[in-house]
Amino acid sequence: MAATSVQLGFGELLRDWRRRRSVSQLELSLEAEISTRHISFVETGRSRPSREIIVRLAESLDVPLRERNALLLAAGYAPIYGERPLQSPEMEPVRGALERFLRAHEPYPALVVDRHHNLLSANDALATVTAGCAAHLLEPPANAIRIALHPEGMAPRTLNLGEWSAHLLARVRREAALTGDRELEALYAEARSYPGVREAPEPAESAAGEIVVPLLLREGEQTLSFISTIATFGTAVDVTLSELAIEAFYPADARTAMRLLQAVGAS
Repeated sequence: MAATSVQLGFGELLRDWRRRRSVSQLELSLEAEISTRHISFVETGRSRPSREIIVRLAESLDVPLRERNALLLAAGYAPIYGERPLQSPEMEPVRGALERFLRAHEPYPALVVDRHHNLLSANDALATVTAGCAAHLLEPPANAIRIALHPEGMAPRTLNLGEWSAHLLARVRREAALTGDRELEALYAEARSYPGVREAPEPAESAAGEIVVPLLLREGEQTLSFISTIATFGTAVDVTLSELAIEAFYPADARTAMRLLQAVGAS
């Protein structure tokens, strides 16, 4: 949908987003404070919405900024959300904030990815996690999902590959459903085809006592155990910024914490 949305009429796009969110015209009218009659007229092309109405409908349907611009274009309006390259001068404060976070998080691994999980930046500690990956997977444009699940990536070292891959695939599937992005859908289909990858964990893999899904990596005779968090810029009004995500890994046990500290001392 993301690749073809500008070619569709606004009414068709609005109907598609409403159905994607499983929202009726009545529910949307109540949320956006717009009459059901007007929404019906807009969807059938009998009425042209104002720019303000489009923004209100998009906000009510939680449409991502990139797709909000597509909605505006489909209705004959110019986009209102900028899309500045991360390396542009205007984004220097963002780059500085990302760099400070990555360095402050050491000795623990952290990385920054875009909407399609392409690796944009990382701290030196990530090398502990990606050790043993094929060089071609780490070359730009490296993709974090491929690195994690490809048979020449982290997969051979991942002791709970079924559980971890199900977690990652669920994330990509959810993001593809939220955005309608065909590139994410293609990434999901590719990752799902890798050997050992599962769309859902086996019941025995989901221990009743667990509170999060850990990443368990083999390192020689040892096991490294991580938990992770994902952060985004919640007030972004730029497309590029709204699509950035920071994933930070933390040691899930004392042995892993000590190993990461030792890696810093040895470097």
